[in-house]
This record gives sequence, structure tokens and C-alpha cells, in this order.
Amino acid sequence: MNNKIYIIAVVVLILGLAGGYIYGKEVGYNSGYKKGDVIGYQKGQDDAKKLQEELARKAAEEAAKKANPFQFVNPLQDITANPFEDAKNALNPFAE
Repeated sequence: MNNKIYIIAVVVLILGLAGGYIYGKEVGYNSGYKKGDVIGYQKGQDDAKKLQEELARKAAEEAAKKANPFQFVNPLQDITANPFEDAKNALNPFAE
């Protein structure tokens, strides 16, 4: 009698594990997605491709900046006031 209970328990356990595995795989794989959507591995590949393209673009911009040593830099771009205004006022205090 005890052997039958153990056999039934093992069969139920195996069926429960198999059913849970199949159900969990189906639910987990398709959670939040419709059939035909990009999921899992394909999404990871797309993300990696976007990251590689972004890094390639940044590397190309940096290489272009280094390749052009004659870039124009305005030395007065941060100056907001006329540097000769103080000298003009000091030399001619009566000017308007």
C-alpha cells in the first residue's frame, strides 16, 4: 500500500514539475509581448548594434577633430565688455 502512494506521489510530482516548466516558459517568454514582437535574444542583438553604432559615430567625430589641427578658435569668445572702454574713460574723462 505504501509503495502505491509513493509511486503516485512521484508521478504527480513529475507531472507538476513538467507542467510548471512548460507553463512558466510560455508565460515568461511571452510576457508583455504579442506574437511576432522582438523579444529576448533579438532585442539584445539590436541593443548591442545600436551601442556599436553610437561608439563608432563618437570615434569618427573624435578622429575628425584630431585630424584638423587648424580649427578656428576665437580667443575673444568669452569677453563680453569692450577692453578699450576703461582706457577711453581714463584718457578723456569729459567724453560722453
